[in-house]
Amino acid sequence: MKTFISVLEDHQATVENLRASSERIEKGAAFLIACLKQGGKILLCGNGGSAADCQHIAAEFVVRYEQKRHALAAIALTTDTSILTAHANDFDFDTVFARQIEALATEKDCLIAISTSGNSKNVLQAVTAAKTKGMLVIALTGGTGGQLSQHASLSINVPSQITARIQEAHILIGHWWCGAVEQAFCEEAGNAGSRS
Repeated sequence: MKTFISVLEDHQATVENLRASSERIEKGAAFLIACLKQGGKILLCGNGGSAADCQHIAAEFVVRYEQKRHALAAIALTTDTSILTAHANDFDFDTVFARQIEALATEKDCLIAISTSGNSKNVLQAVTAAKTKGMLVIALTGGTGGQLSQHASLSINVPSQITARIQEAHILIGHWWCGAVEQAFCEEAGNAGSRS
């Protein structure tokens, strides 16, 4: 069994390697800010731990991250158990996110698609549905990025083969996006207040 120190070192190395993706991570924040400013919403999908990350990030947008401000539109497509189970029962699980995108999304929206392997079938189907709608798609993946990295508008691949390290990096990126988006809207609100 690995010691905690060795796991910590793996974590630190993975996070440090994100420096190479910093421009893409910052571009992702710009996509999200533009989406929300044009009246769009952020949709998120993923499985297992990535589903939890979707809910976590959506909550930070809707409620708040660090600052008090108006709510920002974000929906985790992983949370409605009636939709998830009805669709999986009546159709199949591969299209469980795509169906929700069909129902809820517009071309103004942005999809954050999370898959540590980059090959989750239902996430890939969601990306196809999002692109059909004309949406921007930001992928959070790991390793080589799998198929997801080839189909997203912007892909951020965490350079690790270890699922836990990839997920730790994903939530770090998600938290930074929440802070960057929140700051942009707080600054906008402050500027509007100073003009009135």
